[in-house]
Amino acid sequence: MNLLLVAVGLSKVVFGGLVAALGIWLAFRGLNRLLGTDPTVDLSQGNAAAGIVHAASLLALGVLVHNAVNATFDAVDLTVRGPSVEPSALGRLLFFALTHVGVALLVGTGVLALGVLLFDRITPGVDELAEVRRGNVALALVLAAILLVLAWLTAPGLQATLNGLIPFPDLPPSTFQSPS
Repeated sequence: MNLLLVAVGLSKVVFGGLVAALGIWLAFRGLNRLLGTDPTVDLSQGNAAAGIVHAASLLALGVLVHNAVNATFDAVDLTVRGPSVEPSALGRLLFFALTHVGVALLVGTGVLALGVLLFDRITPGVDELAEVRRGNVALALVLAAILLVLAWLTAPGLQATLNGLIPFPDLPPSTFQSPS
């Protein structure tokens, strides 16, 4: 049994769970402000339209933050597999991982807001948010699709941008292999 790998795995479970909890909270709170409603009230009253939009916002934020969490895990794996693990390197890695995920959560929340604003602009004469509050499922499905498409299409760019924040360890030149 490799206790270091067990510890790394458990730390990934905790980190991923904390990021997920924070992302869920941000998605609910951010959308709550945009819709002017309380998601718990919407769900308890059976407002399917609001439920669809809330679910899509959670999925969209998960798509956006998923890459940030994976990049953090990759950096942890590379650090642990190096010749020696220094406490200062772990501290730096934790700082940059939190920064990386925090920026991803903030950008993800901004992308959700952009999706709602974009939908508002392409449907003049319709008060989309009032329609969602009234339970208009057709409108909620289109808004949900817009949120998910924005997330899927912006996630790779966000990942590429944020990867520069992670202090990947220097690897010996013999580690790299040219593609064949």
